[in-house]
Amino acid sequence: MINRPRIVVATAVAVLLAGAMSAFAQSLPTAQPRVLQIIREQVKVGHAAAHVKTEAGWPAAFAKAKSPDYYLAMVSMTGPQVVWYVAPWESYTAWDKSMTRDAANAELSAELDRLSAADAEHVDSVTTLEALARPDLSHGTYPDLNKQRFWEITIMRVRPGHDDQFAAAAKAYKALAARAMPNARWRVYQINAGMPGPTYLIFSSVQSFGQLDAAMAEGMAAEKTVTAEERAVFQKFETEALLNAESNRFRLDPTMSYVSPETKAADPAFWSKK
Repeated sequence: MINRPRIVVATAVAVLLAGAMSAFAQSLPTAQPRVLQIIREQVKVGHAAAHVKTEAGWPAAFAKAKSPDYYLAMVSMTGPQVVWYVAPWESYTAWDKSMTRDAANAELSAELDRLSAADAEHVDSVTTLEALARPDLSHGTYPDLNKQRFWEITIMRVRPGHDDQFAAAAKAYKALAARAMPNARWRVYQINAGMPGPTYLIFSSVQSFGQLDAAMAEGMAAEKTVTAEERAVFQKFETEALLNAESNRFRLDPTMSYVSPETKAADPAFWSKK
């Protein structure tokens, strides 16, 4: 649920997407957003369907208010039953303008407050995160978000004081991908607020779930080309710097996402799903 935090708790990320500058307005981002606002909702067991029905109210409210700030809702396919709402921003100034605009709309504010109260019936907890882009550690062309349907999100927690080793490992992996994984692409973000750090998020996506077969095969083939120098960098990071890593898969939910009419028109069969 996205309640742009005017004063409200769960206002909205992923992965994911709203913006206020030319590359972000009226469409999903076409380049890596500088800031992500992420809301993670832990859904109660047995409440998934009811949760979706309640969450559908947020896109409806923002559409009625003609908000230009879009976001994507990602439902977990592995790990805990959670939904990530990802909203991208080009800057905190753009985010501030959105909050100010929403707060000035009394009808929208009242509806979001009502939805927040209703949503409490279906969620156990809500976590709000802010993450800053690390384009120096990201790789590959930016995906067409209008077509992406599945995501893998990896959370890496690093031992304090070892950020340089994470960066070294990420850059070594980028070199490997450039050499042996022509289809690989991912975006790295560093948590700025909302959870202990240093913590990094790595986002990758595909248009169809079956494309993961080719991605996994490409990755396994690339492992055979790892140089001794690269292997040493990876091992040093894993043994000295990495506290833990967790990867989970997510599917885009059309009902709980808020996107532009243009995005919906590009794939009406998907966006009309209930």
